[in-house]
Amino acid sequence: MRLGLILLTLLFAALGAIFGALNSESIGFDFYVGVVHAPKGAAFICALLLGWLSGGLAVYLGLVLRLRRRVRALTRELKSRDRAGADAGPTDAKPAAIADHSA
Repeated sequence: MRLGLILLTLLFAALGAIFGALNSESIGFDFYVGVVHAPKGAAFICALLLGWLSGGLAVYLGLVLRLRRRVRALTRELKSRDRAGADAGPTDAKPAAIADHSA
């Protein structure tokens, strides 16, 4: 698995280098206060990286944080139920999952 990941990384690095070499013409970005010149390949890869990071941030803020809060709430609820069950002491009642089926 690790060898496959290394080979895949090397393949994408080689493809990125070829892409950058084929798109070496310089383009200018006018930011009103100044102009930045960068190669087409580098500009494309930076835009791709920026999109990937902003998409990941959107997923993290929109989904992961909400799920972490839910897991924390459920963990607190489970701990409070465990404490409530421990305070009640031992009971003779069997859990529903272990009902007698010997009859």
